[in-house]
Amino acid sequence: MANPTAAMLVIGDEILSGRTRDANMHFLAGELTKQGITLAEVRIVADEAPQIVAALRALSGAYDTVFTSGGIGPTHDDITADCVAEAFGQSIDVRADAAALLQAHYDASGQEFNAARQRMARIPEHATLIDNPVSVAPGFTVENVHVMAGVPSVFQAMVASVLPTLTGGAPLLSQSLRIDRGEGDIAGPLAELAAEFDDLSIGSYPFQKNGAYGANIVIRGTDGARVDAAITKLAGIFA
Repeated sequence: MANPTAAMLVIGDEILSGRTRDANMHFLAGELTKQGITLAEVRIVADEAPQIVAALRALSGAYDTVFTSGGIGPTHDDITADCVAEAFGQSIDVRADAAALLQAHYDASGQEFNAARQRMARIPEHATLIDNPVSVAPGFTVENVHVMAGVPSVFQAMVASVLPTLTGGAPLLSQSLRIDRGEGDIAGPLAELAAEFDDLSIGSYPFQKNGAYGANIVIRGTDGARVDAAITKLAGIFA
């Protein structure tokens, strides 16, 4: 059977403007690969409610699991929670369970649990909370969508909280071979290899540095014996 599928929705003007470089996709892809879950799509949307709602509905319907990052902080442009509530037809307000976590945190640090910070306790009515051991403010899950912070350290902690609850598949295995020839020279034999091993993913990633050029061929699959056979044949072709 095919592995479960996942998508990621990255939310934030700062990503699209180039001001902030997204690190969460790279981290999530690696963790899902180890879990045997295929990250099949990543979308980046601006802080615009209609775009976020539309993307949530589309991705939730197309994949087994969806992860979002960004837009659940205390400022006016943090609108992800409201968008999730709208996408799934749920009401949203300050929830007692989330507020209790934050109240205790700010009391312990001697800070006021003011109106802005209370925004982080606004959770859709039927959501379950995602633990945040880094900064306490919780993420949450609605149906198959896991809503997480954009700050990488918090995102990673939330992913660690969610992954044990997901059903994975066979971990994706990979091997690579460097070939010091141009892609125009290797494309034909590589296409034949891909046709023979059509149950595997075979990708060509060219490089050029200090006058040297060629391609790294990466073969991926869940069957280790098949990956071994394909890389062995590839090495023989370009020996």
